[in-house]
Amino acid sequence: MEPDNQTWVSEFILLGLSSDWGIQVSLFVLFLIMYLVTVLGNFLTVLLIRWDSRLHTPMYFLLTNLSLVDVSYATFIVPQLLVHFLAEHKAIPFMSCAVQLFFSLALGGIEFVLLAVMAYDRYVAVCKPLRYSVIMHAGLRSKLAITSWVSGSMNSLLHTAITFQLPMCTNRTIDHVSCEILAVVRLACVDTSSNEMMIMVSSIVLLMTPFFLALLSYIQIISTILKVQSREGRRKAFHTCASHLTMVALCYGTIIFTYIQPHSSPSVLQEKLISLFYAVLMPMLNPMICSVRNKEVKGAWQKLSGKFSGLTSKLATC
Repeated sequence: MEPDNQTWVSEFILLGLSSDWGIQVSLFVLFLIMYLVTVLGNFLTVLLIRWDSRLHTPMYFLLTNLSLVDVSYATFIVPQLLVHFLAEHKAIPFMSCAVQLFFSLALGGIEFVLLAVMAYDRYVAVCKPLRYSVIMHAGLRSKLAITSWVSGSMNSLLHTAITFQLPMCTNRTIDHVSCEILAVVRLACVDTSSNEMMIMVSSIVLLMTPFFLALLSYIQIISTILKVQSREGRRKAFHTCASHLTMVALCYGTIIFTYIQPHSSPSVLQEKLISLFYAVLMPMLNPMICSVRNKEVKGAWQKLSGKFSGLTSKLATC
């Protein structure tokens, strides 16, 4: 590539989903509602877990971490997306792009590892119920959570630093809804095959390793459930991990489809939709899948609603 075609850019242009004004306004309303539901749902989940002492267990400690990751991920993507829906000049500063890329990669990596940790928690709960409190003690679950945050952050820091050291061409248009790593790498004026290979290797290590650990946990869980004699016992055991299993299938399936093979990746439009599915839809579904369907959480909601109704009645009579 000729030196004249290389430059240091101060900002990038994000093409987004559509250039049609009517569609952008409709998308703005839709994504704003979804983002508000995401923030409210995850905030209430964390608040409820902190408020009700019955939910002070390893599973809900990990669920708190997952909710914080999800709402943080949505916050680093959706507000900028909403602004661009209504803006004529859809620019994002160089540093803001780097920050967005770092946090999106970091939080995504953290969630992958957290899901594997939660799968191990479910394995202990189903396969070794009598030793559950001994194995999943406060020290272990804290170390596992810290490992999730550190591993995801270190992997993201490495990729962000390497990506933004690449010489960029005069074309500063990113055909994506956010500063997604492959979309940014495509702007480089040098051969990026080594970068794409590094993305694939990193994906295998940080994505597939937790995935196979989660898969191994669920193989053991299913094997244990099938050995339960009573139908009611099998139903209760499966219900213990059904919501988390749904989350694992949706989260891992989506990201594996996007990143594992960069050279045979889906179309640009598919990449955008998959990214939005993970950044917008999954954080919104997290409280519904992992919390609302849970009997303990439903009981806590009913208890909190009862106290709130009683307080409202007292205030009304004053």
